[in-house]
Amino acid sequence: MKTLFISLLIFNLLSLFLSEELCNSHDKKVLLQIKKHFGDPYHLASWLPGTDCCKAWNQVECDPTTNRIVSLRMYSGNLSGEIPAEVGDLPYLKTLELHKLTNITGPIPTSISNLINLISLRLSRLNLTGPVPDSLSNLKNLRVLDLSFNSLSGSIPSSLALLPEIDILGLDRNKLTGPIPESFGNFVGRVPGISLSHNQLSGKIPASLDNRDFRWVDFSRNKLEGDASMFFGPNKTTGVVDLSRNLLEFDFSKVVFPTTLTNLDINHNKIFGSIPTQMTQLTILSLNVSYNRLCGLIPQGGKLPSLDYTAYFHNKCLCGTPLESCK
Repeated sequence: MKTLFISLLIFNLLSLFLSEELCNSHDKKVLLQIKKHFGDPYHLASWLPGTDCCKAWNQVECDPTTNRIVSLRMYSGNLSGEIPAEVGDLPYLKTLELHKLTNITGPIPTSISNLINLISLRLSRLNLTGPVPDSLSNLKNLRVLDLSFNSLSGSIPSSLALLPEIDILGLDRNKLTGPIPESFGNFVGRVPGISLSHNQLSGKIPASLDNRDFRWVDFSRNKLEGDASMFFGPNKTTGVVDLSRNLLEFDFSKVVFPTTLTNLDINHNKIFGSIPTQMTQLTILSLNVSYNRLCGLIPQGGKLPSLDYTAYFHNKCLCGTPLESCK
């Protein structure tokens, strides 16, 4: 009898728990609108009106205390169409990530700028077009902004430097044009790692970038000109710099490298001078200075002589191991 009583008690408590809807009614309504916008795809089959979005729905996550939707992640599904403006109606979102959904097209909705609690915004490997919205600068808690692998066009908004918490800024592999904003030398808070590679950016890299200590930068495969030595210096802590396949032209022999530098790629530019002997003191993991206008002896110390010859070939007159001996 006692066992039966305990069993019934557990059953009743479990039934009560299962019947209690945790999902916020507003959030649930918005999510169902998003599902309808995408045409009720199989990828969102778990989003059923009669079930609890905090317990049974995939791709979403609720805060354990408030039960508000704080995360919306959609990866590699059969979604198609534009990003619905309704995503801006989930006010407690901290993470919004759409990734590897190549049938998602159209612009980035400006309503995303309403999500003031966002920490991570990742809209990558989609097929987005149009500009990078200037209003993204309203997201003052944003740490990660990844808009890579799209077809975004226009210039980079200078207002992105107003993001005080930004740690990673990825705008690579788009169709962005114009110069790098002067404001990127004056980030108001953290100094992010920046990837702007595989765009159509042009002009000189702003000298103001010398004001900041970037952990890593990738400006490769653009049309940038002139000097890029502002990323280096004895007091910097930069670890990775990729400036390859641009139109850069400066004296390499005058550069003083930070001791933290481990990866440097400047191939396919117009950089001249010699390789500084100071580079023998670096813990180089990867180096490529090929296809430039460098001359002189490759410093014979540290890891420089042990690198493959392809790290140095197609220069004006570099010589010494691993290339041919100097004459």
